[in-house]
Amino acid sequence: MRHDLPTHSDTLGADLRALRKSRGLTLTDLADRLGRSVGWLSQVERDLSEPSITDLRQMAGALEVSVSILFRHAAAPAHEAGYVVRNTARRRIGNTVAGLVEELLSPDLTDDFEMVHSTFEPNSRITEAVTRPTQEVGYLVSGRLDLEISGTTHTITPGDSFRIRGEAFRWANPYDTPAVAIWVIAPPVY
Repeated sequence: MRHDLPTHSDTLGADLRALRKSRGLTLTDLADRLGRSVGWLSQVERDLSEPSITDLRQMAGALEVSVSILFRHAAAPAHEAGYVVRNTARRRIGNTVAGLVEELLSPDLTDDFEMVHSTFEPNSRITEAVTRPTQEVGYLVSGRLDLEISGTTHTITPGDSFRIRGEAFRWANPYDTPAVAIWVIAPPVY
């Protein structure tokens, strides 16, 4: 049994630390970007200091994540904290892209990977390719999704899975039904 899992009360600091490290930033780098002291940021990451809403917005901008990922989510019962994420308590994550809703399935961002529930709305797409320093595996639960990886387009159907290893990709759902996918991303990027 692991005893080093974060509790609900220290998830924010642990998530901030994981996001900072996944971007290759030191405490000094992020503190400089925020115009704050290293000591203050260290205290926030250790949950010894509570950041204000303005601080959270600045951190989200500096870490290139949506501010909603940094807001505390509904408290899980003590026996579930760090282990179970109820479907009503998922945190919305990712950048706001028209037609895409992403929710964190992992309890927090402290693992070597994150699990994401993605819903691609009908007739939606991204036009700019995305490249991330990650390894990603996805599984399509429902709908259809056109996924372009390194210039090659694949139509993914329910039950299909795919992998992206730091390659440029973009997605499109030109169909009339939502597409739902589960992604595993390492290291965490949200």
